[in-house]
Amino acid sequence: MSNTVYHELPPIYDENSKILILGSIPSVKSREYGFYYSHPQNRFFKVLSIIFNKSIENNNESKKKFLIENNIALWDVIKSCQINNSDDSSIKNVEVNDINLIINNSKINKIFTTGKKAYNLYTKYCYPKTKIEAIYLPSTSSANATMSIDKLIQEYSIILKSLN
Repeated sequence: MSNTVYHELPPIYDENSKILILGSIPSVKSREYGFYYSHPQNRFFKVLSIIFNKSIENNNESKKKFLIENNIALWDVIKSCQINNSDDSSIKNVEVNDINLIINNSKINKIFTTGKKAYNLYTKYCYPKTKIEAIYLPSTSSANATMSIDKLIQEYSIILKSLN
């Protein structure tokens, strides 16, 4: 049974943000915790901590501070959709966020998407408006069990290179 879910988390960015990382829509746990990639099994912040060689405390304020200090903007492609729990493959009836809200108020020059659903939706709905091609990154969700932490670190290292 899918429910209509509305994106309620604000985008994380400031005027100095240089790269934007977009997911699909916050998971049930992320909505519960009030912050992106908050499921205890999600490896997003663990991977970023390793590639930047900086520790990130497991609280919303520390995560936000890390992102801002490293010129990383974070948001999601989807503004609202029907979804079954946190299953991206069940997503339908999508309304997308206006990604240009961030782009027009920052220094974004690279966009990354986490997972196939975010990449496909961004390419279809957002790219025609932003004119910035997205770079696909694999999902850090524990549901993507075939992707080892080492492989994620290897794939996500492109973020660090993009900031230099």
